[in-house]
Amino acid sequence: MSRQQHIARTFIELADTLVEGFDIIDFLHRMTVRCQELLDVADAAVFLDHPGPRLHNSAPCGPGPLLQPVLDAACGQGPAMDAHLTARPVTTRSSTDADMLWPQFTPRLRAAGYTLATALPMRLRRDGIGSLLLLQTGGQPLSADDLALARAFADAAAIGLMQARTISRQHTVNEQLHTALQSRIVIEQAKGVLAARHGITLGQAFNSLRHHARHHRLLLGKVAQDVIDNQLTPDPAPARPRNNAAGTE
Repeated sequence: MSRQQHIARTFIELADTLVEGFDIIDFLHRMTVRCQELLDVADAAVFLDHPGPRLHNSAPCGPGPLLQPVLDAACGQGPAMDAHLTARPVTTRSSTDADMLWPQFTPRLRAAGYTLATALPMRLRRDGIGSLLLLQTGGQPLSADDLALARAFADAAAIGLMQARTISRQHTVNEQLHTALQSRIVIEQAKGVLAARHGITLGQAFNSLRHHARHHRLLLGKVAQDVIDNQLTPDPAPARPRNNAAGTE
């Protein structure tokens, strides 16, 4: 698949939120994966707004022991929070400025091996729902083309999520966000159960959960709860080759 085809497929995925049984966790995870595949970034994470002073990292991405502190700090300060509050892209620049602006976030960013962080707001007109955080390990900031594409992904995801909330009349925005956050907790627990049960990595465990949910048209949270309750042991997901920017599947 060409890069242009890959980009087109991603926008179709981000628009596909009006289906019955829409799974917000799977949706957000696919968004982070597509960012890693199509942009010059090492990792990506989605943060959603929720009542209170902090953002919440709702997309499970199997963070390692170094990345998790970065995501935890980003919920309270850093580019992700600033992009959400200002409705503008925010990028780390000089180390001195970053240390002064975000004294808790920046040291964790460097300790994890990242050199640059860029965040894009996820908004529809005046309504902000969170932000997309992109982490790099190289010395060059995102190109203008990559930055424009990332912003388009963030905008498309925001529109898709807003549409899903409008259609789903029986739930308020806060209830949906609460459900997403609770599902994240259950999924993380199920990943640990599967990893211990099969002797696999947390990333492989998540792929197994996601593969079973999509194959059987179930919500990720339901599959995860069944695993925790020892009612289900999904088979390992088939290996998926990682796409590069211009390669093929």
